[in-house]
Amino acid sequence: MLSIRLPEEIETRLTNLADTTGRTKTFYAREAIIEYLDDLEDIYLAQRRLEDLRAGRSGTIPLSEVMKRHGVES
Repeated sequence: MLSIRLPEEIETRLTNLADTTGRTKTFYAREAIIEYLDDLEDIYLAQRRLEDLRAGRSGTIPLSEVMKRHGVES
């Protein structure tokens, strides 16, 4: 269970959206959290990969090699 306090302006916008669309505020809060978490996970993964690259723990693969491996024509 999660309980959050929202600024009044955001609460009003969320209520208006829910009323207009016939969906619940919970639906929109859940959707927003899921999308935001997906984005955050991608950002942190990219940061870790960049740190590994800069520290020499991983390398790069030329785009031409990736395309060749996957049978993509250039």
